[in-house]
Parts: sequence; C-alpha cells; structure tokens
Amino acid sequence: MAYGTVNADVIGTSVAGSNLGAGNASIMKNRIINGAMVISQYNGTSSGNNAGAYMIDRWYNNNSQSGKLTYQQNAGSVSTPVGFPNYLGITSASAYSVGSSDYFFMEQRIEGFNFADCNWGTANAKTVTLSFQVYSSLTGTFGGALTNNAQDRSYPFTYSIPVANTWTSVSITIAGDTTGTWVGATNGIGLRVRLSYGSGSSFSGTAGSWAGANYTSATGATSVVGTSGATFYITGVQLEVGSSATGFEYRQYQQELALCQRYYETYQAGYLTGSNYSTSACQGFQIFLKVTKRATATMAIVSGTAVVSNAVASSAGGAVGINAQPNSPSNGGDLAVTGASGIVAGNAGLLIPANLIISYSAEL
Repeated sequence: MAYGTVNADVIGTSVAGSNLGAGNASIMKNRIINGAMVISQYNGTSSGNNAGAYMIDRWYNNNSQSGKLTYQQNAGSVSTPVGFPNYLGITSASAYSVGSSDYFFMEQRIEGFNFADCNWGTANAKTVTLSFQVYSSLTGTFGGALTNNAQDRSYPFTYSIPVANTWTSVSITIAGDTTGTWVGATNGIGLRVRLSYGSGSSFSGTAGSWAGANYTSATGATSVVGTSGATFYITGVQLEVGSSATGFEYRQYQQELALCQRYYETYQAGYLTGSNYSTSACQGFQIFLKVTKRATATMAIVSGTAVVSNAVASSAGGAVGINAQPNSPSNGGDLAVTGASGIVAGNAGLLIPANLIISYSAEL
C-alpha cells in the first residue's frame, strides 16, 4: 500500500516581528479584565454612589467617605476615543476637602493565577507597563498606585492630563518589585491596580519608587472629589509585561463576559423542580453556574419573587422566602425555600419565579 508524503511547517518563535511569550503573545497580554469597560452586570447603565462596591464588572469603587461621587458606565455621554465605545465615568458630587486619612479610588484586583508569571517579590521580577485613555474636566497631575495583596508594598505613580475634556493616552512603565510578599499562582489577589480621584497624605507616597506602605496615589496628585461636578472618565486600560505600551488587546464580547463571570454572574431563574420536605418548605432547586467561579460563590437575590406549587397537583403554595445553599465553584447549589402553604410533604415541588434574578459572587 502506497503512502503519500506529509509536509509539515515548523512554527517559529516570532510572528510578524512579535515574539511569542509573556508580554507579546495575543493571549493574556492584557492582565486587566474588562479594560474597555464593556461588561456591566452590576448596574447596567444606571448610576450609583456606593462607597464600597463594584461599579461595573471587575472595577471596584473604594472610598473612605460616602456620597462624595457618583459612577456610571458612559456617564455624561461624551464622544469616546477611537476603538472604545464604552468608558467608566466618575462625577464629583461636592467640593470635598480630602483629609489626611481619606481615599477615593477605583481598583482592579488581578487574580494570582493571572499574574504569578511576573515573579514579583523575586530577583526575576518583570517590568510591566500600564496604559489607558483618560478624560477629565480638570487638568494637572493625577495619580494611582500598584499594590500587593497585603497592602504593605506600593508603587505610586503620576500621569498628566494637559487639556480638559479631551481624551489623553497615558503610559506608565513600572519595574517589578523584587522584595515584599506577593501572592503566587493561587486564586488570591496577585496585584491591585489603583487609579485615584482623591487621596490624603496617609495614603499618598513618592511617585516612581516602591515603598513598604499602603498607598493609593502619589503625593500632590489632583483631587477630583475636591471640585464639585468634576468628571473623570477612563477606558482602554491595559497592563502588560514589558517596558512599552502596545496596542490594546481586544477580546470578543462573549470571551470578556466569561472572564468577568468567573467572579460574578447573574441568573434569571426559570421554572425549577425540587422536593417538598414539609407542608411549608422545600429544597433541591438545583442551579448550575454558567462559568466556574474563582471560589464557592455567595448567592443573593437581586430582584423578583417566586411561589411554590405542588408539581403534581399544580396547586399554588404561596409566596416564599429563598435561601442559598452554595455547593462548589462550578455548582450554584440548591435554592431552599420556606414560608409556603398548602404543599404536600414528599411531593415534588415546582418553583414558579416572577422576574427572579439571582447573583453569584466570588469576587476577590
């Protein structure tokens, strides 16, 4: 029997002048998730002002004082920079004088599994570059910081916004920290990326060097919350290995959504079957998550209600209270319900939702 000749091409280590590997590969070049501010499961396009909450997916608002600002996806509806239809907007609610122990900043917490190859805390620590597009009604020197999980190693940095109400490209190169304790390849916090809109002296440090402290910004940086109505908009955030910024790594919408859902997802419940273990309570309404979570998730009812009926007789059992029983990172667990009436113990139960939306959070 004759066999044909098989030709095989050898794939080299470079493609169009770009070396494959950390910092240049098209996969996981950008360690930031939702850097283009596309995914907003938490608030949609609605505004919020919670002093300690996720504004949009992966971007946490951390403030020492409440009521000093609002946040919103595409706040102000300004023209966006080319290639970025969405941004995250901060608007100052008053002219607040920042005290020494105050802090106002947004933060993305990067999981250890996604940053361990940078080898921070060792002699082999890699240099990284942070880049983004920023727009503000204010001009001047603004600040932020990179910080470890324990918040005892920080690198404050500054950048300039020279023209008000104009999108400005920013690039900051940071030599990796060779000391300190940094979370390795685990599901803990590998790195905190912070962008400040007002930090007091206790949380501000000298720009451009590592320090054994918990800093959120650089000394002397502009305070957005210090001017009533001031705005601060940002998009296109990228953190990559290397000493220069490269083009933003775009991802397909579904891919970006799945990356976000590792930490948070919402589930709109349909009809679910379970088991009645008394005349007023039942359990076993099983929910499976769309994406495996970073850790076992915490469940909460976002909105809506439900009733329970006997699945066989279809007799309504009334409105119920819903409790969570999470099982594992991949299994949303059971919904256990109480407060029903008229159901038959031992029968199958049917959960009938009314716009019931449930959230599962495994945020860092």
